[in-house]
Amino acid sequence: MSKSSEKLYGLQDLLIDEFINRIESGEASPSDLNAARQLLKDNGVSATVTNDNPMANLVSILPFADEGVDKVVSK
Repeated sequence: MSKSSEKLYGLQDLLIDEFINRIESGEASPSDLNAARQLLKDNGVSATVTNDNPMANLVSILPFADEGVDKVVSK
């Protein structure tokens, strides 16, 4: 592995550790969370929703209706 590649992998490791620390401590800003999400997406990391994983908990609290369900708009 070249010296440049080693540096890039090292930088990515540091960045991932920083995201983890900020998220676990509750100090992550919305832009931190978005950057962490993008890092996961860029590296092909995805999740499948099942009844027994945290993704299902997140989906259940999001304020989005299922497709095919009429949205209620209050004025």
